[in-house]
Amino acid sequence: MLLSSLRLSLRIPTVRPTASIFYKATFTTSTKPIMSKNILNWASKDGEFRRQTSSFRDNVSPDANATFAAEPDRYHLYISYACPWAHRALAVLKLKGLDSLIGLSVVDYYLGDKGWKFSTNEECPGAIPDTVNNASYIRDLYFKANPDYEGRFTVPVLWDKKLKTIVNNESSEIIRMFNSAFNAFLPEDKKAINFYPESLQKEIDDWNTPIYDNVNNGVYKSGFASTQEAYENNVFNVFTWLDKIEAHLANTDYLVANTLTEADIRLWTTVIRFDPVYFGHFKCNIKGIEKDYPNILKWARRIYQIPGLAETVNMDHIKKHYYMSHLQINPTGVVPISNGPDLSAAI
Repeated sequence: MLLSSLRLSLRIPTVRPTASIFYKATFTTSTKPIMSKNILNWASKDGEFRRQTSSFRDNVSPDANATFAAEPDRYHLYISYACPWAHRALAVLKLKGLDSLIGLSVVDYYLGDKGWKFSTNEECPGAIPDTVNNASYIRDLYFKANPDYEGRFTVPVLWDKKLKTIVNNESSEIIRMFNSAFNAFLPEDKKAINFYPESLQKEIDDWNTPIYDNVNNGVYKSGFASTQEAYENNVFNVFTWLDKIEAHLANTDYLVANTLTEADIRLWTTVIRFDPVYFGHFKCNIKGIEKDYPNILKWARRIYQIPGLAETVNMDHIKKHYYMSHLQINPTGVVPISNGPDLSAAI
């Protein structure tokens, strides 16, 4: 009975091609894009994974005369619960209380050969369909914004309903917009929350840069490496920096000035995925968070237990996405049972 219920809980698609998030668009006389798939090109020819730079880099501004002026109910955020980069944007949206100002759609956890797909909650529990553009896939938004677009169809996506285009698809910039651009429409307690205060910006940036390269992206450079050399070039750096973070957190609750900043949020979305996904799936198995990093675990629990953040964590989507979509790494599509450490446990 247990085995049967587990099978039912894992919504395995009928067809599960090895997934890719890169497509090149070509056009017929009908101007409809035809996707030529580059399914296995996670890594470059030398075996190294290199993340593509985000393409849409405009900013929402508090200036009422700006092209993308901050306004209630003008913008819509598209995310995946599975994606750590999109998770950052959702976390800041919730913490700043922007739910009533900015709409939200959540894609299916399964990343197939057409990219991120929109499903109903019945098809994929937790999914929120696109009620703004009625798109079937995230790629539809990219081509609506730019019919000649070539590149990856990534999340998060911040969409402008007024100008009917993508404002930005770079998570680090979206969280900065959410941090301050909409303050005029927020109550005083939410307006006062500042994850990037001017007095701490240098210290925050000094953490962000190495954490991005060695931890956030480091697990991907390890997991998507297609040669032993490329893997070993990156995996040791992950743990060098986790060791440094562990030592630093021995004497402070947060990375910078003992206060929650964007540096914590950017790291946290990687850390909570580490044991259930990156340790095994991405072969980052020198150490684990629960067993080897008590200070990081305590810090991760502290953040998880901030009101509003636990609801942003959907471990079902996280695990099923990685283990069922990355079939070049996990050909069977079997999803491990463990969700990693209990983040709700007392600190």
